[in-house]
Amino acid sequence: MLKSLHLKNVGLAPDLRVDWAPRLNLITGDNGLGKSFLLDLAWWALTRTWAGSVALPPISTKSPQIEYVVQGKVGEAKPVVSKFRRSDETWPVDAKRPPMPGIVVYIRIDGGFSVWDPARNYWRSDPGRPAAYHFAAHEVWEGLDVAGQRVCEGLERDWVSWQEGRKPQFKALEEVLRVLSPVAEPLRAGPPQRLYIGEGRDRPTLLIGSQTVPVALASAGVRRVLALAYFLVWAWHEHRVAAELLGKKPEARVVILFDEPETHLHPRWQRTIVPSLLAAVDVLRGRAGTAPQVLLASHAPLVAASLEPLFDAEQDDLIRLEVQDGSVVVEQGGWAPQGDAANWLVSETFGLEQARSLDAERAVEAAEALMRGEAELPKGLDSKAAIHKALTRLLPAHDHFWPRWIVATRANGKRSGAAR
Repeated sequence: MLKSLHLKNVGLAPDLRVDWAPRLNLITGDNGLGKSFLLDLAWWALTRTWAGSVALPPISTKSPQIEYVVQGKVGEAKPVVSKFRRSDETWPVDAKRPPMPGIVVYIRIDGGFSVWDPARNYWRSDPGRPAAYHFAAHEVWEGLDVAGQRVCEGLERDWVSWQEGRKPQFKALEEVLRVLSPVAEPLRAGPPQRLYIGEGRDRPTLLIGSQTVPVALASAGVRRVLALAYFLVWAWHEHRVAAELLGKKPEARVVILFDEPETHLHPRWQRTIVPSLLAAVDVLRGRAGTAPQVLLASHAPLVAASLEPLFDAEQDDLIRLEVQDGSVVVEQGGWAPQGDAANWLVSETFGLEQARSLDAERAVEAAEALMRGEAELPKGLDSKAAIHKALTRLLPAHDHFWPRWIVATRANGKRSGAAR
């Protein structure tokens, strides 16, 4: 489990510290403030590997430093400090074995995945062991080779092999797909079938209504959920196999980093994806033991709203990145339920003035300024008639602003008539 991450002269902030909650951590903030960067650094702190490019501080910064605390299974968690070495562009750390955080899975926004497996990347002592397993998006589907060795057959081949061999992995995949599915839209495996003429293998399919659809032709959102389900099952199964070969007890602790879980997903899926992810982990490991630690970055108000029934201030946190005086700062501990997606949009977390189109927001603001009796009104919205015309065009008949506007303008009309 990652307990803290303290950056000095790294990224957009001269000094930035995050104290991570033991279970759910929702990271929010505008584009470009460093949400994905925080996940990249969290992955590095947990695994001492990079899932992508090495974090490179600007040349102008002095003494870039990362300090982090990872809690292992036993023992006292101690800070680790790494100072950037420009001579070889690395972040050196003490060579002694670090605390073991459990299985670490990184679900990246580009469709790629990474996994750090204690059995294959930590307990092994051979010099050829990989530091971690990194999958580009296509490798999740087509398989992965590491140093000339085939380590994963990929989603399509494994799915058919598990299904036709009636292996326990397929039963786990079916159950994980079930819990990841939104209500009333279950993802069900269909019979394998040949897709292309001349191809020498069958491919997996989904049953959608009365239709059989090859997974290769599914929508982008469905493919992302299928890849998530497959990768969780594959990583969990391969860890248990490797642990058995090493004579070790399989690890039950899990840390998941998830970058923009809402990507490609319809709102029906956005409001279920994170709770479903927690349920999928329970399917694989059982409900006993410590809940997984989840670090997720999101722009979606529905994702935030979906956490309200689960959120516990004792073990969860909202981590908001914002700009103050030209620097990025972290605000923590400000979780408050908002009730629905519209209220989340206008909360401090997402920061919109109104949950409307920009034109509608301007028209409503002009109407409010007119009702307050302000003399200065925006160009094109500088009279009651112009504002009413804009409101009629931009607001639906059931909009909650209409009663205020109608009552105010009628009252003003009556007062004007009385004055005459």
